[in-house]
Amino acid sequence: MPDPSHTPRATSPLDGVGSTDGVRLAVHDLGGRGPVLLVSHATGFHGRCYLPMAEVLGDRFHAVAFDYRGHGDSPRPEGRVDWQRYGDDAVAMASAMREVAGGPIVAFGHSMGGACLLIAAHRDPSLFSRLVVFEPIVFPPTGIRPPGDESPLAAGARRRRAVFPSHDAAIANYASKPPLGGFTPAALDAYVRFGFREGEDGQVHLKCLPETEAQTFETGGEHRTWDVLTEIRTPVLVIAGRVEPMQPSNIAAGVAERLPNGTYLERPELDHFAPMTHPDEIAALVAGYLS
Repeated sequence: MPDPSHTPRATSPLDGVGSTDGVRLAVHDLGGRGPVLLVSHATGFHGRCYLPMAEVLGDRFHAVAFDYRGHGDSPRPEGRVDWQRYGDDAVAMASAMREVAGGPIVAFGHSMGGACLLIAAHRDPSLFSRLVVFEPIVFPPTGIRPPGDESPLAAGARRRRAVFPSHDAAIANYASKPPLGGFTPAALDAYVRFGFREGEDGQVHLKCLPETEAQTFETGGEHRTWDVLTEIRTPVLVIAGRVEPMQPSNIAAGVAERLPNGTYLERPELDHFAPMTHPDEIAALVAGYLS
């Protein structure tokens, strides 16, 4: 199988992948050797947050990540946040990596990233041979909160501090409180080092704007992927951490049940941020299913 890092520079997906609305997706080689493993990130994060997990998988997979529009180094186009456009990004990226691999690829998706992989698998069944998704944001028609309620996640995102004096100051702040305080040091470092840019004011600024994150949370129940799960034939492992009311973990079993080739795995010792808090354990689950 071709190695993405050895693809001619003129056509390498690592130079960026075009999506809809003129967006060029930033692509990141997370290293490793073996078949391509596409990594699809969660809301408010970016592809390189999963470096610690990719390092554990390096003997089995060549991990490649990307940033969804408005996240990390990928620009956000004008207009309203729409999860179907995030789906466009997943399709574009998976298509590019399928060309490199010479056939269907395997992929891991976390939260929003898991939902977008399922959107892509429904649109083009030839993209993936297998998927692992951790607590994907695929709500049933009734959702997980009463209609009209303000999303606490969106409210929290809008209050998120977006500027710090330095990367080290941001790391110290996040390390002192949940949920990022539970990240491994390497995962927290990756989130900050690659998730903030240096501004002309000498400070560091969050790349994913709080408003982009908030709108993504607010619109997460609008895509109707739940309705088409029964049409997705790709084998999918759906992992949930501790099942709690009104949380993505509470709907993961239902997602797996609706998938014709779905498998459900529950790990109550984990929470929604397990790829960053327990990257070794998630890597082992991914390798066990995809190998």
